[in-house]
Amino acid sequence: MNRHSCLVIVVLVLGGALVGCAHSPKLADHQVAASIKQTLENNLFQLPPRVQGHYGIRLYRITGDNKYLYAALYDYFVIADRLHYLEPYLKDQAYIKNTAKKLTTALSLGTRGKLRREALKQYPEFIFYAGELLRYSVRLDEFGTSIPESVFKALQAYDFLPGLTDKKMIRAWAAQLANYVYWLRQLGIADHTKAYKQAFLKAYPDSEDHTLSPWHFRNKLYGLTHFILAASGYYQRHVSADEFGWILDYFAQNQQEALTYATDDIAAEMGICFLLMKQYDHPIVSLTKAKLIDSFNQDARMIPSVSGQLDLATGEHRNVLAYMLLAWPEKLNPGPYFDQLAEIQKYLPRHHFDSQPQKQ
Repeated sequence: MNRHSCLVIVVLVLGGALVGCAHSPKLADHQVAASIKQTLENNLFQLPPRVQGHYGIRLYRITGDNKYLYAALYDYFVIADRLHYLEPYLKDQAYIKNTAKKLTTALSLGTRGKLRREALKQYPEFIFYAGELLRYSVRLDEFGTSIPESVFKALQAYDFLPGLTDKKMIRAWAAQLANYVYWLRQLGIADHTKAYKQAFLKAYPDSEDHTLSPWHFRNKLYGLTHFILAASGYYQRHVSADEFGWILDYFAQNQQEALTYATDDIAAEMGICFLLMKQYDHPIVSLTKAKLIDSFNQDARMIPSVSGQLDLATGEHRNVLAYMLLAWPEKLNPGPYFDQLAEIQKYLPRHHFDSQPQKQ
């Protein structure tokens, strides 16, 4: 069954659901946002470090409130420790190969994992350099703290471009590759932004949209949002419509299908993309908000997964994005930069790296 056949079924089902819910009270943006925030913050200490950090960093960037610094610092402890552990193995090809193999094996068993494992056959070490080394390094850089010179040199020595521009790779994890592209530019290692855009458009040409399965259509939408989110430093600054207006045009031109097939995570990111270009009154902003409010579970005070799961550890991403869309601020706050915060500096790990490599 292709995507257009699915669309008819989805519209009919949604139509029936909307009729059935016609008498449900409509919640306002601020009510849903406040409920989601309260749920996440009441349970924040139960979540894994990465998830606490994800939440704390984003709330800091849209509120500037220092109370979120320590959730971010918790994540920093884990990231810094992991990078410190990896540092002695950066020239150990057997270790890198074995670690990459373990990371690949650990990928999910569904469509996404299958596509990624297949794509990685040509670039078996890519997942180590991008998914581990680059990801950890850029997080330290985002906090304004240094990364080891040896790590920086290892990232410089690895050729990311073939994997970043490979069609199979893009069609397996378009959004993640966009992250890697902008992270490499952020660190001053390489600027592959133009090459990635060209490769993305070749991997997912608009003229072939009608042939895409629902999974690939969502992957394309997800990849498009991450051009903008990554370029914004993840909600640290607004971005230019001159550079990314083509993506908003695509969302607008494919509005019905995009909103039908997008998960709540992707729908929230689509709406935020318009906000990052200060297009606050665009119809898609209102439509994405409405989609998320319709998905909101009033009893659980959160947005469940597509399958109805209410696990916060896996659902924080969806819910914090919904909160951000529904409570978008007038001002974005860069950081947090730990090197500028005396109250944070005294808590940095003792193996904190003292010298920051010179960016190109």
